[in-house]
Amino acid sequence: MTAAQLKWSAMRIFDRTVCVFLAGLLLCLGTLGASAAAAKYRSAQDALDQGIGAFNGGYYEIAIPALEYAAEEHLFLAPYYLARIYSDNNGSRTDHAKAYKLYLKIAGEHTDVDPDDDQRAPYVAKAMTRIAGYLLNGLPEVNLKPNAKIAMEYLREAAQFFRDEDAQFELAKLYLHGDGIESDVPYAKHWLSVLSQKGHAGAQAFLADLLWRGKYMKTDPVRALALISVAVANAPAYERVWIEDIYQNIYCGAAQGIRKQATGIVADWRTRYGRKPDSQDDTGLGALNVQAPRTCGNGEPVLYDMSTGAASGGTSAAAAASPPAPAALPAAPEAPGTFIKGSSGIGLRDIGASASAPAPAP
Repeated sequence: MTAAQLKWSAMRIFDRTVCVFLAGLLLCLGTLGASAAAAKYRSAQDALDQGIGAFNGGYYEIAIPALEYAAEEHLFLAPYYLARIYSDNNGSRTDHAKAYKLYLKIAGEHTDVDPDDDQRAPYVAKAMTRIAGYLLNGLPEVNLKPNAKIAMEYLREAAQFFRDEDAQFELAKLYLHGDGIESDVPYAKHWLSVLSQKGHAGAQAFLADLLWRGKYMKTDPVRALALISVAVANAPAYERVWIEDIYQNIYCGAAQGIRKQATGIVADWRTRYGRKPDSQDDTGLGALNVQAPRTCGNGEPVLYDMSTGAASGGTSAAAAASPPAPAALPAAPEAPGTFIKGSSGIGLRDIGASASAPAPAP
């Protein structure tokens, strides 16, 4: 063997040795990294608990490694909360591509969970609803183009099979506007009304805005103001901004007579259609969402408890003279959990009619 051949052979042996050494080193470092991560938590469940706790506090930089460790140990809630972090537009770790893929994984692997007996069901439904949101708007990061028809299928699955109220709300709005699908206004109005009766703050606010503007239904400013007042009281912290925007618009635009009539209705409707606000939110900062003071265009303060402001103008007398609270919302269907189009046999009753009025033909 020549000197050149010997040199070439030695170089090849050296290269192989270095590669083997580096591979072993990387393996050791990976093992050490995993061991270090495991050492931080007593168990995978402990990591999950710490991750969710940090998420609720808004400490995403602490939550992510804990949730990633729990996800590697196949704990169901870990990828869901990671997706929540990555989908938070107000957070510092926003990554919608990661969120979308995580939601897809959750939905794809758990579509057969029992909606009644499996505790994972509500999270699967939320994942499907979030996927639908990405499908409606598109996601350039993963070359996802808007597709309302596929979004509708995800919403229908979450709304019908899992009976998720947020999915029902989004589906009702989709049918109302008909963006990319065939619109069905009576169907949409019916379910907005049903959800409002059940205390869904978003549906109540959306329906109040329709009543105020007279869009898709007859204008009814009294019921609009009464219903948006209930929605504000029902709203969770992470939904308050847009719901209060609608309240401000209606309150500031309502004449004193309208406010007085609505005041006589609100107390009754809060009892009938009220709901304790959801303590969970999408930001983890619910406790910091303090209701900011608002004013109308003329400088008048926006009062969320109308009885307080009306008292100075003789509310008691006005309330006593106001007509009985009308039944603005239709009676709920016999099977309120069912969300199958055309299957219940119950159509939408006119929002402004008595609850005892017959339903139109489906």
